[in-house]
Order: sequence, then C-alpha cells, then structure tokens
Amino acid sequence: MSTMSKNLQTITLGGGCFWCIEAAYNQVKGIETAVSGYMGGTRETAAYRPVSQGLTDHAEVVQLTFDANDINIREILEIFFSLHDPTQLNRQGNDVGRQYRSAIFYHDADQLEQAISIIAEINADQIWPNPVVTEVTEALEFFSGEQYHQGYFNQNPENRYCQAIISPKLSKFKQTFAEKLK
Repeated sequence: MSTMSKNLQTITLGGGCFWCIEAAYNQVKGIETAVSGYMGGTRETAAYRPVSQGLTDHAEVVQLTFDANDINIREILEIFFSLHDPTQLNRQGNDVGRQYRSAIFYHDADQLEQAISIIAEINADQIWPNPVVTEVTEALEFFSGEQYHQGYFNQNPENRYCQAIISPKLSKFKQTFAEKLK
C-alpha cells in the first residue's frame, strides 16, 4: 500500500489579533502548523510591545503551513474571511491600528490569484455592506511571535479578551466549518 506524500505549502494571514486566527486554524484538518507572529516590518522591531503599540509597520499575522492534499487555498481563504471583518481598515473591533490590518501575504502566484478572485467574488456578491479592504501583498520575512503567544487561547481560555472576543468567534466558526475540523 502506498502513502501519498504531503504537499506542504505556506500562507500568511492577518485578520486583527493573531490569537483568534491561530486558535481557529489550529482546529482545521490539513493545517500542519499555525504560528502567531509578525510580518511587514524589520527584525529589530518584531516584538509584541512595539507592534501592539503601532510603533512598527508589522501586522499581527498567523503563518500557516498546510498540506495542499488535504486543504486548498480557496478553503483556507473562505475560513479567513469568516473569522474577521475584511471591510474594516486597520482595525478589528476594538483593536485599532495598522498592526491589526486585514492582510493576505501570498507565497506564490496561485495564492495571489486565489486571493484576488475571492475578494472580487465577495465584493460582487455584496456579502459585506462595504467593500473588502484586505491588503494582498507578497510575503515578506516572517518573525515568530513570543512563545507565550503561541496557542494563547487554549492556554488562557479564562482571559477576558478570550471570553469576550475569541470564544464567540470560535463557536460560530465551529458551526460553519464543522466538516473541516480535526
């Protein structure tokens, strides 16, 4: 019996605070890793305090490594657009600043094409009352976030932010994408 080898690929997504995006993708079949971190700025400023204070050009992001044999870019982006409001410029809810921008950092031409296509469909179908402002940019150097940010929601479910913001999003996410969960 032969086993199909994995087809590992990477995409990096920013949709507000990275804790929510990471918590959701860690539950999705085909996602090998979901790492919270920063993209868009320099190595010297890739740290939580300056990023969260808006002192850098980084976005809080989650870098996904996925098996394209199990999940495709289209499915990943459908999940992404369900996890945040892509029509809010440089914010998600109470998290305000360019570091919380909606962004797709693509790693190849197919990801770029898929991102442009799904954004056009969302706008054409008027899924949101306002146009999508998600930035689509070629991936830059990724800087992994501090260790305490990795798996933050699972380690801190009683945190007020986790209870008020992440838990409701994850409940809705689990209902919408039940067949995609691990």
